[in-house]
Order: sequence, then C-alpha cells, then structure tokens
Amino acid sequence: MTIRVLLADDQELVRAGLRALIERDPELSVVGEAADGAEAVALAAAERPDVVLMDLRMPRVDGIEATRRIVADPALAAVRVVALTTYGTDEHVFAAIRAGAAGFLLKDCGPEELRRAVRVVAAGEALLSPTVTQRVMDAAVGAGPAGVDTTPLAALTDRERDVLVEVAHGRANNEIAESLHLSQATVRTYVSRLLTKLAVRDRAQLVVVAYRTGLVRPR
Repeated sequence: MTIRVLLADDQELVRAGLRALIERDPELSVVGEAADGAEAVALAAAERPDVVLMDLRMPRVDGIEATRRIVADPALAAVRVVALTTYGTDEHVFAAIRAGAAGFLLKDCGPEELRRAVRVVAAGEALLSPTVTQRVMDAAVGAGPAGVDTTPLAALTDRERDVLVEVAHGRANNEIAESLHLSQATVRTYVSRLLTKLAVRDRAQLVVVAYRTGLVRPR
C-alpha cells in the first residue's frame, strides 16, 4: 500500500527536494504541498495523508500551531506529523512534540533516512533519534519548572514502567522485545496500555511523560 505524504515548508526549493527524494520510492507518494501552516491544515483535511512533513518556521501559521490543529481534529486522527528542523537543538522542536508531532527530523538528513522516517511514522512508531532526542529533552527539562510530578506513574505496573523507559530511549518494538525478553506482540500490548493509562496520543508523547515525570533523566 502506498504511503501518502504531505509536504509543508515555506521554501519552494526545499519542497521540491523533499518531493524528489520521497518519490524515488515507488511505495511513497506526495499528495500535496503547503507553503504555510494554514495551508498545511487545509490540505491535511482535504487529502488525509498518512504523514505530514512539517517545517516549524513558516509564515502566517507556524508548524507548531498547524500541528496542534491537525492533532486536535478527530477526523485527522490517523494523520501523523513529523516536525522538520534545521538544528537538533531548535527550541521549537519540543513544543512541536508536545503539540502532538510524532517526532522530528533534521533537514540535512540523508535520502534513506528521510524515506525510512516516513515509513517508521506511518507504521505508528515515534521518530525519535536518540542523539537528537537527548539534546532536545535536556534543553526542555533544563528550562522547565523545578521538581517533577510523578503522579502519572502511579497507575503503571513495574513492567509498564520498564517499557516506558525503553520507549523514552527511542527504541523500536523489536529492540524493546529483545531488551526485556518479551515478544513483539507483548510489547505492542504494553505500549497500547501506556497510551491509554497516560492518556496520550502516541509514542512521542510517551517520551514527554517519561522525562516530565523524572522516570528518565537527562544524561
């Protein structure tokens, strides 16, 4: 089945480059291009793409607000947003994840990494490179209020906490299964329970919870 992608970036040259890289894979297709956040939201509603590659810095409506609007629309629940940024330490990346982005991708990534990112997110995984995630989370936690609220963790079993830690480290289901000596089906069940118990949309949001509650500490 073809994975449908929407591109949102205010630079036409960037969109053209992304389109060329994505469409080299016969299983990926670009269904639309937006030059600002408002247009991205409108096109997402019209085209229902599987994945939106969302630039964070755009005129009129930026990528953070556009992400928030897409995530808040029940009709677009299946649409996954990946925040695009120039720098791994971009101060807006964490805000984008909190707004509901499934992860983030550096604009200088290679062609294969880009196409893999689209596939990973379309499959329901979080696109969280451990290196970049660590830098962003370090900055976000360091800039946050003193102390942590561990209340959300109270409802979790020890095993669920173990899985949450693995997710926060950016590991995929197969890696978690190997690390914790579980089947992949069991890992999927645990992740599903975590999403329900913590009342979050996806794995990226689980990472935010893990850091905000102090379950995982900046290194």
